[in-house]
Amino acid sequence: MSEQLIDVVDNAGIVRLTINRPKALNALNSAVLAELERVLAELAHRDDLRAVVITGAGEKSFVAGADIAEMRDKTPEEARDFARQALDTFKRLETLPVPTVALVNGFCLGGGCELALACDWAVASDNAIFGQPEVLLGVIPGFGGTQRLPRRVGPAIAIDLCTTGRKIDAAEALRIGLVNRVMPQAELEDYVAELAKQLGGNGPRSVRAAKQAIHDGMDQDLDSALALENALFAFCFAGDEQTEGMSAFVEKRKPNF
Repeated sequence: MSEQLIDVVDNAGIVRLTINRPKALNALNSAVLAELERVLAELAHRDDLRAVVITGAGEKSFVAGADIAEMRDKTPEEARDFARQALDTFKRLETLPVPTVALVNGFCLGGGCELALACDWAVASDNAIFGQPEVLLGVIPGFGGTQRLPRRVGPAIAIDLCTTGRKIDAAEALRIGLVNRVMPQAELEDYVAELAKQLGGNGPRSVRAAKQAIHDGMDQDLDSALALENALFAFCFAGDEQTEGMSAFVEKRKPNF
């Protein structure tokens, strides 16, 4: 199942996950979510992990949404369980200690947009299409969209997208802050590979600490968040990484983390 649904490529701690349902435009069903959760659980325990890139197979679609054929006949209780499975899986992705990058080609709709929102970075090709069109199906976003989207782009834009169901192109997604970068499709793979290499080449303890400070601090009052930052800043001085990084700077050489 893992080879068919989630392809995993590991390059010295930079791991690429590809959702492999191109005939279904990589739509998320319960089997895909279960396999993705299993893979992420394994990655979370790896000390050598440096960065994770997640994408969908092919150039037509990152993830076109949740699998509507699977959802159509669910009872409210079954729908709650399905959404909870996705929420738990996306939370595991969001809380990975290393940077995560959504590489977005083509459709990034519904559950696909919610998957991208659970990543630290979203880098899109210029053919990408984003949206939360669930209201057109008589439901609301159920995989975190009503909560992560306003935290990313603000409540006014989130209400717009979640209540109209309209789709936006990559340029608008960049303008509202939904994505970090937009690249020509021919350049996207090389850019993301270089980005992942850059993220993986920085001090691993400090990169993890920076992510923790931002993610955990966002849910605290400012004084508590600043105290967290202070503690993590001091933590960075506890090992060899800070010594190597600062010594390399003084000695005008590249650090060896």
